[in-house]
Order: sequence, then structure tokens, then C-alpha cells
Amino acid sequence: MFEWLGENWWALWLTAFLAFAVIEMITLDLFFIMLGGGTLAAIVADFAGADLWLQIVVFCVVSLLMIAFVRPVALSHLKKGPAEQRTNVDRLIGEQALVMEAVSSTGGLVKIGGDVWSARSAGAVLPAGQKAVVSAIDGATAVVSAPQEQADPS
Repeated sequence: MFEWLGENWWALWLTAFLAFAVIEMITLDLFFIMLGGGTLAAIVADFAGADLWLQIVVFCVVSLLMIAFVRPVALSHLKKGPAEQRTNVDRLIGEQALVMEAVSSTGGLVKIGGDVWSARSAGAVLPAGQKAVVSAIDGATAVVSAPQEQADPS
């Protein structure tokens, strides 16, 4: 069996690629997929008839180049996007909230959309029935403040 592996390094490179792909699916940081690109380049070098030492050099060089040049560009493309595409709790920031139970800096309840959230005030105490604006989400607590037109009585 070891004799076959010695003649067919592509099988080991393919196994390494699959392992890197699985690890990438778990971590999702675009690092291991770059190493996977290096293994694919090493497979191409093996099929081109390169010796093992050259395959290893190709793997190292391609992996390092991909980590240095491709990964930063890919990460920047993944992280950018318009504000209207915010998801999960990020989309609640800036939304109107109705104070259900007086909200102070230590706690209270607000209704955002159709859901009741525990809340705390970013400023003064907000009485029940007042409208508020969500300024942040801290875990499962909405940080709210009075709307600007109510906060500034001028």
C-alpha cells in the first residue's frame, strides 16, 4: 500500500484538500480553503510529472500567495454590503420601540415590532407608553433612547 502511495502522491494531496475543505466549513475564516488551493496546485504539479520536493514547494508557494493576496480581497468582499442588508439583531438598530414598562439604566421592557425585549435606557428614564429608538443591542437587551424630537425640547 505504501508503495502505491509513493507512486500516487495525488491521492494524498486530494485527501489533504478534502480535510482542508472540511475544516474551512467548520471555521469559515477563508484560511484553510487557501491551503486547499495550494493542494490543488500540488495535484496539478504531480500530474505534470513533478518530483515530490517540487510538489511541496508548489503547495507552499501557492498557499502563501493565496493567503497573502486572495484572502484579504475575499474577506473585504464578504464584509461589505449596504445597510439595508443588515441581518438579525443588527436590523433592529434605529427602529422604533414602544416602552411597555418604564425603562431605566438598569432595566425595563420595550416592544420592538411584535416582540417584547428587555431593555435599558441610554439616557434618562423612559416612562411606559413613550416611543423610543433602539440605539444598540447588547446580548438579549435592547439599549433605547428617547427619539430626537422628544429629547430636544427646543
